Amino acid sequence: MAGHSKWAQIKRKKAATDAKRGKIFTKLIREIMTAARLGGGDPAGNPRLRAAIEAAKAENMPKENIERAIKKGTGELEGTHYEEVSYEGYGPGGIAVLISALTDNRNRTVGELRYIFSKYGGNLGETGCVSWMFEKKGVIAFAKDKVDEEKIMEIALEAGAEDVKEEGEEYEVITLPENFETVKGAFEEAGIAYVRAEITMICQNTVQITDRAQAERILKFMEALEDHDDVQKVWTNFDIPEEIMEAEAA
Repeated sequence: MAGHSKWAQIKRKKAATDAKRGKIFTKLIREIMTAARLGGGDPAGNPRLRAAIEAAKAENMPKENIERAIKKGTGELEGTHYEEVSYEGYGPGGIAVLISALTDNRNRTVGELRYIFSKYGGNLGETGCVSWMFEKKGVIAFAKDKVDEEKIMEIALEAGAEDVKEEGEEYEVITLPENFETVKGAFEEAGIAYVRAEITMICQNTVQITDRAQAERILKFMEALEDHDDVQKVWTNFDIPEEIMEAEAA
C-alpha cells in the first residue's frame, strides 16, 4: 500500500482530540477562503470551493463558520490573504515528500518546515526535486465491509474511472482529475457512501520501510508536518508493512 493511502488510513484510526479538531477547522477555513477568492463564492460553479465545503461538513464545521469563510474569501468580510505554496524534499528513510501549504508569510513557513525536516533527519529540497515522481489523480475510497466490490467496479468503469484497487481495508477508485467529479457523482447518485474523495498526488515509486524505529520516526515526522498550521496536504511514497502500521496506529 502506497504512502498516500496508508497515511490517510492511519490518521482516521488515531483518536481526534479537541485540539486537533481546532487545527482541522483552521486548515479548512483557509482552504474555503482561498477557493472562494480564486473561483468565486458560488460552490455550484466552483469545484474547489464545493470540495472544501464538503470536507468542512464532514468534520461537522458549523454552517456559519463556512459562510463566514466564504465571505472573507470573496472580500465581503475582511480576512487574511493566503498564498498557495508548494514545498518538497526528502524525509527520514529517504522518502519523497510533497507539501501543499497556504501561508501569509513565506519566509516563516519555509523556515519552520526546514526545521521539521532537519529534526527528523530529512532535507527540504529545491522545487522539482521530488515532484516529478508524483502524478495528480482523483481517489474515491470505500470501506470494504460496507460495499459490494462488483458494484463498485461496475459503477467506476461505467463512469469513466481509470482503475479500482484494493488498499488494506478499502477499495480505491482512481480517476483522471478531469473525470473526478463525474465519477464521484455516479457513486452519490447510486447512494454508495465513500470514506474519502479527493484530488491527490500519487507516487508510483515507493520506498520500503521495514525497520520499526524508522517507521515510527517517519510517522512522527508526518504528524509534525500535518500539525503545522500552514500545511494543507502532505503526500509521500513510503511503504510500511501492515503489521507495523497497525502497531503504530494502536
